Amino acid sequence: MDALEAIRKRRSVRAYKPDPVPPGTLERLVDSAIQAPSAVNSQPWHFTIICNQSLLDRISHAAKSHALRTIVAAGPMRDQFKDSKFQIFYHAPALILISSRNGDWASESAALAAENLMLAACAEGLGTCWIGFAQRWLETEEGKRAVGLPDGYRPVAPIIVGVPSGALASIPREPAKIHWLD
Repeated sequence: MDALEAIRKRRSVRAYKPDPVPPGTLERLVDSAIQAPSAVNSQPWHFTIICNQSLLDRISHAAKSHALRTIVAAGPMRDQFKDSKFQIFYHAPALILISSRNGDWASESAALAAENLMLAACAEGLGTCWIGFAQRWLETEEGKRAVGLPDGYRPVAPIIVGVPSGALASIPREPAKIHWLD
């Protein structure tokens, strides 16, 4: 699959087969991520790969509780987050957490790495989804300890990875809004 095809096919996947993603594949995805540009070539990223389902369940529970207290108390996800059966990572077999050192444009650099990772996963027939609700809890001291994040780093992009359990829907895009200045 070429780059343009991966760009057009990549979707946020929220249903996965339980099949584990081989460690070598996860390492290839991280290698693709680190090929991303970074501000002044700072390469501020750190990758944490979690395949332990019991740890993912614990993080899911803590992240849902945190979200209910801080950001979705009255929002549309409230009932879903209160459901004990709902797992915020959709039971994906792997989570790759991209973190960055503190510094100018470090989050933007980590986001570029995240997009590379998601496009590489798509090219390998895998699905991904950036789980923003997990990010807020992972930013807490408790969250950083839970995943063993080194001092000086902060979570930017928690991305789940796995084999999609169904066909990916085509999502129509609105035309680009372009303002030309000649």
